[in-house]
Amino acid sequence: MGAFSYQALDSSGKLVKGVIEGDSERQVRGQLRSKSLKPIQVAAASAKTGSSLPSFSFSGWSRRLSAKDVTLVTRQLASLVQSGLPLDEVLQTAAKQSRKPGVTEALLQVRARVLEGHSLAQALGEHPRAFDDMYRSMVRAGESAGFLGPVLERLADYAESSQHTRQRMQMALIYPMVLLGVAVTVIAALMALVVPKLTGLFRNSNAELPALTQALIAASDFTINYGLYCLVLMVALGYGAVALLKDPARRQVWHRLQLRLPLLGNLVLQADSARFSATLSILLSSGVPLLEGLRIAGQVMSNLALREACKSVAVAVQEGTSLHRALDQAGIFPPLLVQMAASGEANGTLDKQLQHSAGNQERELEMMLGTAMGLLEPLTVVFMGGLVTLIVMAILQPIFQLNQLVG
Repeated sequence: MGAFSYQALDSSGKLVKGVIEGDSERQVRGQLRSKSLKPIQVAAASAKTGSSLPSFSFSGWSRRLSAKDVTLVTRQLASLVQSGLPLDEVLQTAAKQSRKPGVTEALLQVRARVLEGHSLAQALGEHPRAFDDMYRSMVRAGESAGFLGPVLERLADYAESSQHTRQRMQMALIYPMVLLGVAVTVIAALMALVVPKLTGLFRNSNAELPALTQALIAASDFTINYGLYCLVLMVALGYGAVALLKDPARRQVWHRLQLRLPLLGNLVLQADSARFSATLSILLSSGVPLLEGLRIAGQVMSNLALREACKSVAVAVQEGTSLHRALDQAGIFPPLLVQMAASGEANGTLDKQLQHSAGNQERELEMMLGTAMGLLEPLTVVFMGGLVTLIVMAILQPIFQLNQLVG
């Protein structure tokens, strides 16, 4: 039994779309007619192109299903598996409970493979864009060890925690960025619209204008004459930079440079190291071997230089080096991660120590972001106030000089 997508007309003539299970296209059309639907188009879901299949993973989505949907589906699977239902019924029930056709379609396709005799991990492997390496590896480990339900619970917790961290980082960045954008817009509007009217009184004056006033008039003229060109140039430079960074070699050079920048480098290192530690911890606690865990955990890091360092760590571990020594030899990972790995290897609690390391690094990252954003807000206000003060002084200075001459 497979999954079929359909388009049909209901009794009122309204177009209805969805996904339904059936043995054949003819049998599906019969099901639709029994529901008072007039089938227009019926096609096997597996016949669709990969680009049309909504996919989700913890690191990103092709059609961007929310993390809430990912967590909900995984928790549903975990709850149903732990209730003792057969796996095919678990997948069918989860598909029926989902209100999103993309998720329903993916679950029904997985169920069809399970009914053919494949394991859940093998069935998920046919949807690599929907279920990433980490997801499939943990499911495979859970199936082999006989505790699939708890593994799915860990996956749901991880997805929820990751989304919560991303939301906090986004919320911390939104207000300062909006404030800075408003400040730049207000200054540009003053220079292009207000200042020319005020300084027009001094342009035809034979008196020598103060240097600050002359600079203000020049800046205003430049904004009026070339401001639009500068904006277009900035947008073009942005697009050009994005196009250049599509090349892996250039992107790796940029990522190495990121790690050397004073503030940005530390933020990138803390964020990726926390993600690496949390992923490796949950993989190890689920029974995934260390070498495979290192390969998967390295893929969750966004910085290519850190990914390369993770590969060298995996090679060193494969050759017999301990994890903490390999991390230390890489010379790029935070000392806290190295120390926690050494402690975990010494007392046999590597997964727990890595989880502690991830938590500490996430808290440190939040503190760094909070400090940076806390400084950016007053600095933006001071910047805007300083520019407005300069504009006012540049306008008032000629007026003061005129009053002195009259006096």
